[in-house]
Amino acid sequence: MSVEDVYELTERAGKLPDGEAKIVLREGALRHAEAAGDEVLAYRARIVLTDAYRFGGEPAKAFATFGRTLADHDRDPGRFQYGQWLLRQMKTIATSLTEFPEIPLDRTYAVLDDMERRYRAGGYGLQAVYHRRCVVAQHVGDEAAADWFARWRASERDWFSECEGCDPTWAAYHLMDAGRYEDALEAAAPVLTAEVNCRAQPQSIQTVLMHVYLRMGRYAEAADMHRRAYRVNRTEPSRLADIGEHLEFCGLTGNDARGLEILERHLGWLDRAPDPYSAMRFAASAALVLRRASAAGHGTATLRRPEAGERAAADVPVDALHADLTAFATDLMARFDARNGTSRQGDRMRAIMEAEPVTEYVPPAAHHRRPAPAPAPAPVPPAEPRFDDIDAIDDLDELLDLADRSAGGAGRTRRFAAWWRFDAVAEKVEPTPLQAARRLVGRGEERAAAGFWPGALDDWAEAAHRFAELDEHDRRHRTLGRRGELRVQEGDPEGMADLAEAVDHFTANPADPADRASALLRLAGAHLDLDRPADALAALDRIAPADDPVLAPEADLLRGRALLLTGESAAATAALRRSIEGFRAQGELPDAASELAEILGRIAAAGNAEARPADVDREIIELAGLVLAGDPGHAMFRVDAHVERGRALLRAGRPADAIADLVEAVAARTAEGGYAPVAHLRVDLAAAYLGAGRHLDAAEAAEEALPELAGEDGDPAAERRCRMIIATAQQELGERSADGSDGS
Repeated sequence: MSVEDVYELTERAGKLPDGEAKIVLREGALRHAEAAGDEVLAYRARIVLTDAYRFGGEPAKAFATFGRTLADHDRDPGRFQYGQWLLRQMKTIATSLTEFPEIPLDRTYAVLDDMERRYRAGGYGLQAVYHRRCVVAQHVGDEAAADWFARWRASERDWFSECEGCDPTWAAYHLMDAGRYEDALEAAAPVLTAEVNCRAQPQSIQTVLMHVYLRMGRYAEAADMHRRAYRVNRTEPSRLADIGEHLEFCGLTGNDARGLEILERHLGWLDRAPDPYSAMRFAASAALVLRRASAAGHGTATLRRPEAGERAAADVPVDALHADLTAFATDLMARFDARNGTSRQGDRMRAIMEAEPVTEYVPPAAHHRRPAPAPAPAPVPPAEPRFDDIDAIDDLDELLDLADRSAGGAGRTRRFAAWWRFDAVAEKVEPTPLQAARRLVGRGEERAAAGFWPGALDDWAEAAHRFAELDEHDRRHRTLGRRGELRVQEGDPEGMADLAEAVDHFTANPADPADRASALLRLAGAHLDLDRPADALAALDRIAPADDPVLAPEADLLRGRALLLTGESAAATAALRRSIEGFRAQGELPDAASELAEILGRIAAAGNAEARPADVDREIIELAGLVLAGDPGHAMFRVDAHVERGRALLRAGRPADAIADLVEAVAARTAEGGYAPVAHLRVDLAAAYLGAGRHLDAAEAAEEALPELAGEDGDPAAERRCRMIIATAQQELGERSADGSDGS
């Protein structure tokens, strides 16, 4: 390879980001320069290779190349030039030595002394020397650090000083350790306002300010710094120590799950740590996160640890990994303290590993917050819960009849009150067999309302048996209808026999058309539960309009569900709109609003904008609003309403308005523990963030959703949408890559 080829290889390397690829090209250039026998070219190749090692995560290799270039320059400075550049590199070499406990501290001090001698001999300022002496003093816990800091900050900057972008970070760390938080913020200001910049900014200053804000109790600002800095640090293996600081943030702020996620993503980096100090910092912070996760009851959860050397890849339990990394960090702490002759590093790392959260929970972003509590129910007059009119009734039949007549939201409360009054009166008056059987139906309904399905089924089976013995055939078949409906809902298709028997009875004995209509509605609903929309429509078609007008809105609702399943969206929409108007006229729309909104939402999501029924999103928004303004106790319905309203607002071109509902939906669904459905909601939220110009939030929400959408068991369409959001958001953020990779 010719000299020109070496220059071309060097130029190619210069266009690459810091990291392994750049190092490989720089090492190749050096080999070819040496093979060509060109000592000056090899000298220049070593200078740039030193920088590649420093910034690419292999600082230990920089010691050899720097030592060789410095020796060559000292031997023949006229031939081996760029002496000033070597003096700049010497700054980092001096302090890098402290990050390797096997290197004696005397050697570090010797390099600092040599650095000062060379600077003085060249007539250069000593700010860089004072700065590096301050860093070393801080590392070992020398009280002289404060004096060196004062000299550093008081000295005039020159070409050898730390770059203007990095200088504030070093200063902010020192000021934070001294408890001078406001001064740390002031030192960081030039970077935050973009007055100065460099390759390490703004992520480096954001990382230190994450701690500063946390110590000041400004948690939202700390979380913002964490998010912004981590997005950059996560792509750079050389930033392993910074990743450790983000793990510490998670451990201090109740973000156990996020901490485990970050740890698992970067655990493999520990096996190729740039230096022992970074490994110690990462392991100590990881031990904090793992300890907190174990204390929260997740000690048996596993994290994937990649293979390294003779260690095979494995899923490691949290408790086992905690023990391993604690021992690893503790060993390094002892080695550093033995080398330094102080307990400074051991004390710092132990404080991290044993730390307790500074507050219960700090959400990194709005969509990471916990679900908002439902609004408190409106206060009611003291007389209403007592139902004085019911408490005055002593006739058991009258109480049972009152319960049968009471329905709907408010009626349900009176229904239960009538049953409870029945129980009180029955302690003094023996109920008849018929009264006892009727009360058994009510007890089954109470159990069903409490979620005790087996008890409800048992009560209704016994009640039906008693009605049969009493020749109360209408009551028996009403009860069979209830029981059959619940059996099907609970996954027992044999319940269809009870429903069919009830329909056949009321068809053959049409004393009250409402009984037949009610039985057919239950049968239609069961067919829908079993994914038989055609059978459901057939059952609904058997209901005559005059049978029971009160049931017409519910019949239209079921018809809308069935037609949606058969692909007849327009007819389904028409049926649902009739249902809405019917419930509205009866004053019952709030009770049906959640289901109606959910079905309309499926219709709206199924087609493109041109095929979507007119005003359907407006109707969904209205229905969801009714749910959210209704009974605060219906938590499940409230979450569904947030989902549907958020998606409707997004489809309606109102992304900023959709964010609040989608944030609440994501928080609630995440709290429930089901991640796969949440992934699709996160994509919707990411789209809303993107539409509202909140690009950082959009990128994060989409990246959190992507793992569940990718792969064989994923959702290709949702994955493509997710990746498009990530790419667009990262482009707007000016990030280096736009493919969603995390660099791990």
